[in-house]
Amino acid sequence: MEYRSLGKSGLTVSAVGFGAWAAGGVWWGEVEDREAMAAMQRAFDLGVTLFDTAPAYGFGHSEELLGRALGPHRSELIIATKFGLDWSAGRRIGELRRDASRQRILQEIDDSLRRLKTDYIDLYQQHWPDPSTPLEETMTTLLELQQAGKVRHIGVSNFDVPLLEEALRYAPIASLQPPYSLLRRDVEAEILPFCQQNGIGVLVYGPLQHGLLTGKFTPEHVFAEDDFRAMRPEFQGEQYLRNLRIVDMLEPIAAAHGVTVAQLAIAWTLMHPAVSCALVGAKRPSQVEENVGGAGWRLTEDEMQRIEEILAMP
Repeated sequence: MEYRSLGKSGLTVSAVGFGAWAAGGVWWGEVEDREAMAAMQRAFDLGVTLFDTAPAYGFGHSEELLGRALGPHRSELIIATKFGLDWSAGRRIGELRRDASRQRILQEIDDSLRRLKTDYIDLYQQHWPDPSTPLEETMTTLLELQQAGKVRHIGVSNFDVPLLEEALRYAPIASLQPPYSLLRRDVEAEILPFCQQNGIGVLVYGPLQHGLLTGKFTPEHVFAEDDFRAMRPEFQGEQYLRNLRIVDMLEPIAAAHGVTVAQLAIAWTLMHPAVSCALVGAKRPSQVEENVGGAGWRLTEDEMQRIEEILAMP
C-alpha cells in the first residue's frame, strides 16, 4: 500500500481508503453484515488505514459494523466519520435534513463514539453545508470537541471555495471530501488548487462513479428499486451508454498495466497532486482486493493524454 500526508494535518493515510457507505446496507441494494465486516478486515490486512463512515450510512449501522469489525485494531486506524444529517423526517435520500447546529453536533458525536466503540474520532467532518446554521457556530463547537479530546482533526465535505475560506477563519481544516472521478471533474477548476495551496488534505469520494467505472455494467442492466443508482442521471439513457463506451475505450490502457478499468480509475484520481486518498466503497472482500490495486503505480503522460482524448469524445 502507498501512504500519503493528509495536507498539513500531520496524519499519514493510505492512498486508498475504505468508504463504508455501501456497507451500511441502505440505498445500495442487499448487503450482508458478515461480508461487509469481512471486507473491512480484509482492507486492514492489505494496509488500508483510513476508514470513512457516517451516521447516515445505514442510519448508524455502518458505524456499528466498523466498530465491531476493527475495534481491536483501533490504535492502528484513522477513523473518519461525519455529522450533520438528520433523518427523523424520513429515511429516503431526499428526506434527510441538514443540521450542523451545536446541539446536533453534541448529540451526534457521542452517538458515533458509542457505535464505533472508541473514545475519539481521528477526523470529524461536516457531511454537507448547512445554510440554516452559521458556520461559526459549527466550527467553534468542533474546536471545543477537539480541545476535549473527542476529535483529533476537523474536516468538511462537499464545501466550495468560499465556504472553505470562511471555515478557515474559525478553525484549522485538515481535509475536504469532494466527489471526484473520471466522469465528474468540476473540482479541478478551483477546489483542488485551493486545497493544495492551503495545505488541506483531500479525500475524494466516488472515484468509481458509484460502480459505473468498474466495467461490470451492460446496457441491459436493471437496478433494484432500493438501489439509489436507479435514479442517478449517469445511469440513464444516452448518458449511460456514452459512459459505457468510455469504459470500453479505457480497457486497453488498463490492460497495458495488467489492471482492471476500476483500478485505472482509482489510479487516475490519485495522479492529481492535491489528492491524498481515494475513498472506495466495498461490500465484500473481493472488491477490496481489487480496489487496493489502484494504488502504488502511475499512468504515463501519454496515457493521461489518451484518457483526456477519450473523455472529450461525444
